[in-house]
Amino acid sequence: QVQLVESGGGLVQAGGSLRLACAASGRIFGINSMAWYRQAPGEQRELVATIASGGGTNYADSVKGRFTISRDNGKNTAYLQMNSLKPEDTAVYYCNVRGQSLLTNFDVWGQGTPVHVSS
Repeated sequence: QVQLVESGGGLVQAGGSLRLACAASGRIFGINSMAWYRQAPGEQRELVATIASGGGTNYADSVKGRFTISRDNGKNTAYLQMNSLKPEDTAVYYCNVRGQSLLTNFDVWGQGTPVHVSS
């Protein structure tokens, strides 16, 4: 069983910064990808950023140049540094981790952490 714990969300003014963290724990043999998604009220969940096991990253066009995803493999933790935040970044942010446990593959989601950016 693999669990994710997210932290770092909150309320911030436009132009400000937040850093989200996602810590994976449990019977983890290896982690392939770690990703952040977000879902605004009334909207579908969308991909924000991903980071592969080798460190390759991918970003949504809307966050390029403002957000940075990183990972600490030793801690099985992913981070999302969010700078120059805009009101349209307001959403619940979810972490997704894919990898292998000793017996099977896993694809798990965190509980979500809310981010609210005021204008």
